[in-house]
Amino acid sequence: MKNLSAGFAAHVASGTTTLAWCWKLTRRDGITLGFTEHDRDLSFGGTTYEAAGGFTASALESTSGLNIDNLDVTGALSSARLDEGDLAAGIYDDAEIEIWRVNWEDVDQRVLMRKGNLGEVSRSGASFTAELRGLAHRLNQPTGRLYQYGCDADFCDARCGLDGGDWTAAGTVESTSGNREIASTGLGAYAAAYFTRGKLTFTSGANAGEVMEVKDHKAGGGLELWRAMTRDIAPGDTFTVMAGCDKQYATCAQKFGNGENFRGFPHMPGSDFVIASAE
Repeated sequence: MKNLSAGFAAHVASGTTTLAWCWKLTRRDGITLGFTEHDRDLSFGGTTYEAAGGFTASALESTSGLNIDNLDVTGALSSARLDEGDLAAGIYDDAEIEIWRVNWEDVDQRVLMRKGNLGEVSRSGASFTAELRGLAHRLNQPTGRLYQYGCDADFCDARCGLDGGDWTAAGTVESTSGNREIASTGLGAYAAAYFTRGKLTFTSGANAGEVMEVKDHKAGGGLELWRAMTRDIAPGDTFTVMAGCDKQYATCAQKFGNGENFRGFPHMPGSDFVIASAE
């Protein structure tokens, strides 16, 4: 049940309303965007909601249980602040979203209808569809640790304990193929596969600030990324790349000398032990 102010409740009950939908989007990097279906910009709560942003939404449904309430937000890339490359790069993934019902003649009369996060974003040409997930979807997320062979720490985070600067190298793009395969300079001293599974971060060029995992590292500085970058990679683009970790104890101990901080369970019995018979 929504609590409406006396003025807003009277307006809704009047039968002649001036209502509009507004969407507030807060990305993981802290940038906030506002959009409205109204024909002019609206401002409230420190956010300007841009008119004609290309947003439409499917029917909004709520349930009283813990089922995940989802809806789809569909839009065209008609806003100067919505960039196809940003959508493809995942910048909007899991962004917080608020959906408001607003009296556009008096924006102080408004009610928050839904709050959640963006789920899967799919694109088709110059349009996109984003799934909005209700707060209950968090209950489906794994919490705590898993009993498994592999390490569950992120490489060089606080639980890993290593300093990322000690395991990072800088390189420059020499040539590229398909925005996915890179020939580079600056990595010639490293053995093949040293950066496999590592994270590459572009520090200049059209993809500056974007991060992608390395699928394969070849001797001499050849790198293959897991996915093609959304923007063109050009010769001269610079990047940093971290050493790759496959989350196995042998790698942790031998490659990084960090076996005491391994966050997996390398000695847990496997399926062979479970099905073995006594001799």
